Amino acid sequence: MRPLRLAACALALGLSAMAAPSAEAEVRVTLKSASSTSSYYVMMVQLAEMLRLESDGEVLPTVEESQGSVQNVTEAGRREGAYLFTTPPSLLDTARAGEGPFEGMTGFERVRTLFVMPFVTVHFVVDAEAEITDLTELAGHPYIPGGTGTFCERRTNRIFEVLGVTDVDAVDVELNNAASAIRNDRVVGFTTCSSHPTPQLVELATTVDVEILSLTDEQREQLIAADPLSGPMTIAAGTYNGQDEDVQTVGVPVGAYTTTDMDDDTAYFIVKSFWEQRDQLAEENPWWVAVTPELIGLMGTELHPGALRYYEEIGVDIPQDMR
Repeated sequence: MRPLRLAACALALGLSAMAAPSAEAEVRVTLKSASSTSSYYVMMVQLAEMLRLESDGEVLPTVEESQGSVQNVTEAGRREGAYLFTTPPSLLDTARAGEGPFEGMTGFERVRTLFVMPFVTVHFVVDAEAEITDLTELAGHPYIPGGTGTFCERRTNRIFEVLGVTDVDAVDVELNNAASAIRNDRVVGFTTCSSHPTPQLVELATTVDVEILSLTDEQREQLIAADPLSGPMTIAAGTYNGQDEDVQTVGVPVGAYTTTDMDDDTAYFIVKSFWEQRDQLAEENPWWVAVTPELIGLMGTELHPGALRYYEEIGVDIPQDMR
């Protein structure tokens, strides 16, 4: 593979020149994950560039910014064309049940799995001057529990509920504005749910003295017991400026999905290209290192036929309910 040239500052990539799954016509693929300050947006830029370099110009990827997984899944129920999006698997279960933010919506039965993404790491970020050392100490303080209407907001509220964290003054602000809200003393902190290191926090930690709250062993055990899909995550010391110790938190699996609108050859090409170039992707961004084909069973949604063909070719064990 030729060296990847990741344009991390790209706002919306109208990337051209990709290797086509067929020689008949160009295929446009939209990639959508999160806000431009998120590590998942950078991942989409990286994936789009990788696909472009692996192609000869017949699949044209465009990276779109998103408010997060809730928006991605909502669009999957009605969006036409080849659409690649990211979300935790549990949110698709919620959508298919018509619950929460998806009440009254339909169309989610056409969602299909492509591949595994790096897991979400839940970061509880606070201004160091607030001298808060535990989640329970957030009571009475203004705090942004993830972006408005996002999976992260829902996850934060659920964590607070399980741990008995009450009376937090939740501030309704988009996550893109969280850093400026801390700088201007409007809030003591925020939650961001993204693979680490997340660009937003890397930038903030270079200009503001922040702390990332660590969960106790008992708190993590409570959260994992309440949600079996959650797992322990460690943010190693030195990941962010001023972070001198490991931070213990939780994470959730994330997948790359599409819909039945994507043709089989395109799905096969995308999945095959991703796994064959995964090591090259990891050389540029280490969050890809832990992603393996064997984790596909955690995605919980039926595989796209094109993706299934590739996994069968390489001998991956696929759960019967995902076939």
